[in-house]
Amino acid sequence: MRFDKLTTKFQQALSDAQSIAVGNDQQFIEPLHLLKAMIAQDDGGTASLLQRAGVNLAPLATAIDQAIGRLPRVEGHGGEVQVGRDLANLLNVTDKESQKRGDQFIASEMFLLALAEDKGEAGRLLKQHGLARKPLEAAIEAVRGGASVGSQDAEGAREALGKYTLDLTERARHGKLDPVIGRDDEIRRAIQILQRRTKNNPVLIGEPGVGKT
Repeated sequence: MRFDKLTTKFQQALSDAQSIAVGNDQQFIEPLHLLKAMIAQDDGGTASLLQRAGVNLAPLATAIDQAIGRLPRVEGHGGEVQVGRDLANLLNVTDKESQKRGDQFIASEMFLLALAEDKGEAGRLLKQHGLARKPLEAAIEAVRGGASVGSQDAEGAREALGKYTLDLTERARHGKLDPVIGRDDEIRRAIQILQRRTKNNPVLIGEPGVGKT
């Protein structure tokens, strides 16, 4: 596993997973710990991705907590934890998924893909609550927009775009934009200008209230 090649977000998730294991007096970091940490991250990227893939998130989170509660506890181990064998194997699969896609850094969603094929407890819970590989791959493709992961901050930049901007194409696709009526010629002309190789910035002028927006 290329730990130096993890995205910043994935590194933070692993750190949070370690804290979860320590907090539960568990000596090994397991896939359940990492999955819980990823879902709980502040930016909500993993949670949103799972929901987009059809996962019922609220009962999944409860089931993960219950499963973590059933893991062996070792009191008095001084807070020292290590990556468990199951997680180590899954991280290797995650690395392979990332390399297949030509990514320079390993993003969080590749771990979800590894879990989609896993027969362990974390993978079983995900499937039980609606996860399948094909919808997950489609959700990942929609989030990535066909781009590979070329920097450690790629996930953060991707989520910032979704957080601070509006996808007008997506809103139009779902009928959330008001229709433009009586401006066919103007729209056609704007499209022609946008398709130019140079000087492709249309300027809409007119008095307030004539429909420029």
